[in-house]
Amino acid sequence: MTDAETTPGAPLPRVLCNTESLISDDSTPAGALWRLAESGRQLDANLIRIPPQGRIDAHTEPDLDVILLVVAGDGTLGPAVDPQPLAPGSLVWLPHGSERSLVAGGRGLSYVTVHRRRPGMQIRTRSST
Repeated sequence: MTDAETTPGAPLPRVLCNTESLISDDSTPAGALWRLAESGRQLDANLIRIPPQGRIDAHTEPDLDVILLVVAGDGTLGPAVDPQPLAPGSLVWLPHGSERSLVAGGRGLSYVTVHRRRPGMQIRTRSST
């Protein structure tokens, strides 16, 4: 046994959700259907749904690499210069600094994103000079 298995209070692996049950209904709303919210985590993760023909406009994430896994539907990953088709099972790396956009197909597009957790916002006092 490892220390993690025998140490009281050690974190344990567990199933967080079933993505198929969250997206099984055609009337599932758009947006974030699930978010990783466990305390002490080092990652952020989300299950996102874009409705049929919906889109996320081109944008650049300057700081974080993101992994995107398509779990249902279809669509296209941009930039417009070299669009890539997306289907269930597509595993995509979005390197920081890259421009990306998403356009859902006729069945909508549902995907999981995973990236390093952003540090929490902090309130700082102004230094008087």
